[in-house]
Amino acid sequence: MGDSNGDGIGDIRGIIFKLDYISSLGVDAIWLSPMFCSPMKDNGYDISDYYRIDPIFGDNQDMYNLIEVAHDKGLKIIMDLVANHTSDQHKWFQQSKKSIDNPYSDYYIWKDPKPDGSAPNNWGSHFGGSAWEFCEERGQYYLHYYSKEQPDLNWENPKVRQEIYNAMIFWAEKGVDGWRMDVITEISKYTDFPDYETTNHLPVIGFMHSNGPRLHEYLREMYDTVLEPYQLMTVGEAQNSNAEFAKSLIASSRKELDMIFTFEHMDVDVFPNTPNRKWQLQEFRLSALKQVFKDWQSKLENEGWNTLYFENHDRPRIVSRWGNDKEYRYESATAFATVLHGLKGTPFVYQGEEIGMTNIKLELKKYDDVEIQNNYRELVQKNKTISHEDFMKAVYQIGRDNARTPMQWNDSTNAGFTKSIPWFTVNPRYQEINAEADLSSEKSIYSYYQQLIKLRHEHEIMVEGDVQMVLEDDENIFAYTRSYKGQSWLILANMSEKIINLPEQIRELLVGNNMVLSNVKYTEEGNLSPYQAMIVDISRV
Repeated sequence: MGDSNGDGIGDIRGIIFKLDYISSLGVDAIWLSPMFCSPMKDNGYDISDYYRIDPIFGDNQDMYNLIEVAHDKGLKIIMDLVANHTSDQHKWFQQSKKSIDNPYSDYYIWKDPKPDGSAPNNWGSHFGGSAWEFCEERGQYYLHYYSKEQPDLNWENPKVRQEIYNAMIFWAEKGVDGWRMDVITEISKYTDFPDYETTNHLPVIGFMHSNGPRLHEYLREMYDTVLEPYQLMTVGEAQNSNAEFAKSLIASSRKELDMIFTFEHMDVDVFPNTPNRKWQLQEFRLSALKQVFKDWQSKLENEGWNTLYFENHDRPRIVSRWGNDKEYRYESATAFATVLHGLKGTPFVYQGEEIGMTNIKLELKKYDDVEIQNNYRELVQKNKTISHEDFMKAVYQIGRDNARTPMQWNDSTNAGFTKSIPWFTVNPRYQEINAEADLSSEKSIYSYYQQLIKLRHEHEIMVEGDVQMVLEDDENIFAYTRSYKGQSWLILANMSEKIINLPEQIRELLVGNNMVLSNVKYTEEGNLSPYQAMIVDISRV
């Protein structure tokens, strides 16, 4: 959130200094990206020591202080568990790669080359290229679903599982309240390691990369060993999980996870099943987004709990991706907030989302993200399956670095984030878009978020009410009702830059309405202005 020691990098004390800002928003908990020791090949998702805070963020005592101060302010602390892989600099891997017969040999996944010396199979890495890297010392390949500096752990080995549980217990006993679990559905592997069927020779990412045969067994063991005894909240990152499969992870009877992050709604503008994966974009359709939300809301009703988000460290800024981040930045930011926070589940607010921060456009060489750089080399330069122009267009729209620019606190140098050279480029719009300016504006996005969060805390219907979609096929209006104990609310937003004449179906619902919340002044003329959003009590007396 901020740089307390002037080295250009945000740190734990910088978070402590901003706790009042976070608390005033009304949230209940803070989720921290990984802060453990790491060579930072993937922004801390390559951990070299699960027990130590990386010195660039502070030390363990700083973390203990943060937990204590946050708790004093009524805030829970959620840490990021990266259990699918470690850094190649972790002591386990440094030992494992030495020989086949050392105590850490099977902490990772090693396979012999094919007779021709090539990789064991055609599995691909999410960051481009093969998921296998040859190690001269062992004369074998090791598996890495992400960068080659992030070798996958071998969860078939009970010692590995216990190592992870021990680290979780260590932090639970220091007061951590829960875990966001990075790519947790990838920990179980198809251990016969078959090739994917394919018509080309490119590495493939498919169904065997997640939801493996022992996934539920491992999660239940984790639940019994750590999660239940320490009463820890969990939200798992679950690629390739639809709503039906989600129930097998989060139904209370399963005793596995509390919630999961789904990717389905965030992929509606990604063309499916191409070698270019997330970088092959298609036109965004509001109806497709609504269909995904409808599916998850209906299928998890009384079966599990939804996780609601548009932004995080892996996702771009929503006002730039699907909204209008210029003429209608306030309106589109609050419209997307309205339709998300009105749904059933737990909303997650990513830093800067609450003031409408936007995407950034840089030269390719200036991006820090290993995913962007590796995929450019693999797809544009090596395989030539996508042009430079189309790849960069996708980077500008969905690249992860869009959300990783420093927090914009004020209009001073480096947006008030640091007095030094920042670790990553500050968005040049910081003089216009910053927390200080937003809080003093008549159109404050932060204030609007405060109201939404307050509604969720004070009105049971926002927590328990069922969800019924309205105008499902409409490409401009996002509308649904919440109903609970005889009360009904309508959540409504014009998700376009056009003035929309309200359909009769909506007008009938609005008769005799009692406005609860609106991001612009509501009129009775039957029109919705661009990105106008509202929550209306439509209960009939």
